[in-house]
Amino acid sequence: MQRKPVILIAATLAVAILSGGCDKLRARDQLNKGVEAFSSGQFDQAIEHFKSAQQYDPTLTNARLYLAAAYTQQYVPGVPSKENVRNGEEAVKINKDILSGDPNNLSAIDNLGSLLFNMASRPLDPKGMGDAKAFHQKHIELSPNDPSPYYWVGVIDWSLAHNDNVNLRDQYNRSSKKQIRDSDPLPPALLSQFSQKNGQIVDEGMNALNKAIQLNPSYSDAMSYLNLLYRQKADMETSPAARDEDLKAANDLVDKAKAIKQTQQASPNS
Repeated sequence: MQRKPVILIAATLAVAILSGGCDKLRARDQLNKGVEAFSSGQFDQAIEHFKSAQQYDPTLTNARLYLAAAYTQQYVPGVPSKENVRNGEEAVKINKDILSGDPNNLSAIDNLGSLLFNMASRPLDPKGMGDAKAFHQKHIELSPNDPSPYYWVGVIDWSLAHNDNVNLRDQYNRSSKKQIRDSDPLPPALLSQFSQKNGQIVDEGMNALNKAIQLNPSYSDAMSYLNLLYRQKADMETSPAARDEDLKAANDLVDKAKAIKQTQQASPNS
């Protein structure tokens, strides 16, 4: 009589273990179906599969990462529709949920850095750009020998400085009879204003891009943005000679990046 509860408990545990194992298999099946739909560009269908996989196995991080990626694929920067905004917010939420349980998950960190950058780019939102940069800087803390996050810090810093430069020139041209072109030096008052606000940003971005190139000497995209930051730096120079030196460095980087891309195109498998 005393053995029946023990047998009953053992049977219940066996059923629970078997059920748990079946759920994990179902989760894997749903994940695979979701990946297939994702690869075919059927993102709505992929989302449903990834949601099912997550329900069957909440510990299956890849299902959550893919779910976030499916929402991200449907997000279009600058489009204000409710559905588009919801897609972006869902992707952010899922990646942040992943980080709440796994703070050092580099995939979620990179996803947030890229997604927040896109969400802040049109129109440019300095706070959003700063939030995006913080995730790339987090990647650098965790894995300092990866060139990509340094590149993104440089891209974000250029975006911030360039946006201010354009706005300053536009305001000046709307209030002055003497117009300045994009390639013209900034008038002294604007130069001072631009330097005070963006000097550290430009220095940070240039240092980050130089680090990316140090880690990957063939990083042509990093060279392209370093060229652009040299042009922002040129607009902070108080002497024509220093400005010319910055512009020469920028042009040299353009030539170097172009040569690297041509070599890579000629030998795509190298």
